[in-house]
Amino acid sequence: MSANRSNSVSSARPAAGALGLAHYLGLALLCLLLFAPGITTLPPTDRDEARFVQATKQMVESGDYVDIRFQDEPRYKKPAGIYWLQSAAVAISGQGADAPVAVYRTVSILGATLAVLATAWLGAWMFGTTAGLIAAVSLAGLLILGFEARIAKTDATLLATGLVAQAMLARIYLGHRAGTPVPGWAPWLFWAAQGAAILIKGPVIPFLSLLTAGFLLAFDRDRAWLTKMRALPGAALMLLVAAPWLALITYKSGAAFWQEAVGRDLLGKIGSGQESHGFPPGYYVLVYSLTMWPFGLAAIDAGLRVLNGMRADPRLLFLAAWYLPYWLIIELVPTKLPHYMLPAFPALVLALGWALGDPAARDAPLRRWQSWLRWATAFGLVVVTVALAAIAIGITPYVLGSFSWWGGLAAIIVVVTGWLGSGFRPPLAALPRTLAAALGAGATLALAAIFVLPPLKPVWLSPEIARLFAEHRPCPQGRLVSTGYYEPSLIFLVGTNTLLTDPATAAETLAENPACTLALVRGDLTQAFFAALPAGQASVAVRGTVSGINYSKGSPLVLTLYGMAE
Repeated sequence: MSANRSNSVSSARPAAGALGLAHYLGLALLCLLLFAPGITTLPPTDRDEARFVQATKQMVESGDYVDIRFQDEPRYKKPAGIYWLQSAAVAISGQGADAPVAVYRTVSILGATLAVLATAWLGAWMFGTTAGLIAAVSLAGLLILGFEARIAKTDATLLATGLVAQAMLARIYLGHRAGTPVPGWAPWLFWAAQGAAILIKGPVIPFLSLLTAGFLLAFDRDRAWLTKMRALPGAALMLLVAAPWLALITYKSGAAFWQEAVGRDLLGKIGSGQESHGFPPGYYVLVYSLTMWPFGLAAIDAGLRVLNGMRADPRLLFLAAWYLPYWLIIELVPTKLPHYMLPAFPALVLALGWALGDPAARDAPLRRWQSWLRWATAFGLVVVTVALAAIAIGITPYVLGSFSWWGGLAAIIVVVTGWLGSGFRPPLAALPRTLAAALGAGATLALAAIFVLPPLKPVWLSPEIARLFAEHRPCPQGRLVSTGYYEPSLIFLVGTNTLLTDPATAAETLAENPACTLALVRGDLTQAFFAALPAGQASVAVRGTVSGINYSKGSPLVLTLYGMAE
């Protein structure tokens, strides 16, 4: 029994593949190529990104880096970590509060890049150099990460902290199972990453690591590795990273932060679907082929082989522990968004790297139900690929009534990329094919973010309103009052003093300070606005109009800019 166990452990020993400086530099350059195009041309997206960047902008304007606010309202849904990082990017840019949204987005690019590099390191250590590169390139090419890397929110940065934490957990567990010394820095880096993750988005990553460890304990009787986690001093380090701001915001806000962040945001998402994002269990299965595009089919194939081999190989058990419990739990949480699964996706791309780099894994048979699941995923890949291609071709004619050759090119790239990522009758070896698919996915997003989406001006109303307001700004400290158009991006683009309000208040504010105020009024609210003006309709004059589409409802939208008549 002892000899058999020894042989099993030996055969599952981490490969300890080495990646050189050239590998990491090449991957960083790849990430820059995949993630950066479009961050300067894509307008601020509503509504989450716009709220994040506006709250950071107000930190820079006010110099208060503890209290998080969106205009006058506290924004306590998330801790301050992402706002500090974005504030640092703004400071480095030298542009201050006038920095464009692209500056804020660099934080997400750096977070996504760090996640890719950490995946490469972990994959090479677990399964060998080629597997590490395949895993890293696959992660970089995922549609969901390419999108999150271009948006100034928390999720790409959270992924980086999660990967560091999970990589250290793997280093400790697998190192122990292989009988190799665990580096002294591994547990400290694990706990520091947990503290950083808490500052970015609360308990998501600690929850992921706790589920991973619990799964390992359930399926592996060897629990001595827990003693190498340095739990008590490590937890103290985690608190040392996260607690100072938590203490400051508690002192400043009283119980308001905890009521909003924990009581309403966290527990609210667990207890019910928030902000129209409630879906039943099975949601992440349905959107899997979209979020894991173009590697969803190849990754599910590898994941099924992980399930079949995890009893004999601690490395595969770790990947299953990383993905399965987290997926099952968040399927039960009523509030669902596609990017909530992102912290678990590295386990799938690591499995993909292992399966493509190990001939024995590729040749192992699947069970009947697994084959059916694989074919269902293949169908999902075809549906998503066709849908993406159709959107690329059709969105410009739908919005503008004209054909876009860029959209046609994007559609062709989508189809080729879907085929390359699927692994069906591969024309290239595993690593070159994975790289080609990742480049195709990056090219698709770049074309969309540079040439397809920005010209759709009827959808991007806030930049047009900001341009019109700047053209007619009545004084240097001019203020815009908007009624009927309430997008957060308008505040970021026009100014923190922008007021989103009702027709009566808009009329009153314009009348009180006619020399420095302009009012933006939605068409159906015009009569109510006129009726609230002290001197009636004759007291105002039209400065311009903006026409477009209400993207949330698909209905036409006409907005008119008014100033006091001279």
